[in-house]
Amino acid sequence: MTAGPAINASALPLTKPIVLVGLMGAGKSTIGRRLASTLNLSFIDSDQEIVEAAGCSISDIFESYGETIFRDLEQRVLTRLVGSKPCVVATGGGAFINPAVREIIKEKSISIWLKADLEVLLERVSRRDTRPLLKSGDKGVILRKLMEERYPVYAQADLTIDSNAGVHDVVVEYILQSLKQKLGHG
Repeated sequence: MTAGPAINASALPLTKPIVLVGLMGAGKSTIGRRLASTLNLSFIDSDQEIVEAAGCSISDIFESYGETIFRDLEQRVLTRLVGSKPCVVATGGGAFINPAVREIIKEKSISIWLKADLEVLLERVSRRDTRPLLKSGDKGVILRKLMEERYPVYAQADLTIDSNAGVHDVVVEYILQSLKQKLGHG
């Protein structure tokens, strides 16, 4: 299955941002960029926005200030982003776990959980060593634990999309079809 022609944002009655949630390696940034391009919307990576706001890397924020400070900054950045015009926002893996962030996302956007199996996530996150939560142990064990803790929360997203497919355009097509149905155009 390949993606169809680009769908103009006006083809779907989008009145608020689309927010992608899921574990690290699920494809939020990569798929988010393609989805935004297909819908002719801007793409925003919330982690990049946090880096710009803090003036240092996420790893540095974790090391210097701790996860609590990072999560507070993340909440402030996401509150600003979901209050904007329609766009596609990729969140960090822990953002949707915060009840306050989850409430803001659910109220002001369409949330989409990109769900992937452990083996797929492990292969994807092993390509780079930039994930602060994976630096202190076996990546597979850590990811499995995060899946157990977070998947029930991610399941509260408006839509769930299987992102195991290797071809990003296929996942984007699944998202488009699900959005059409959700918005009454499919």
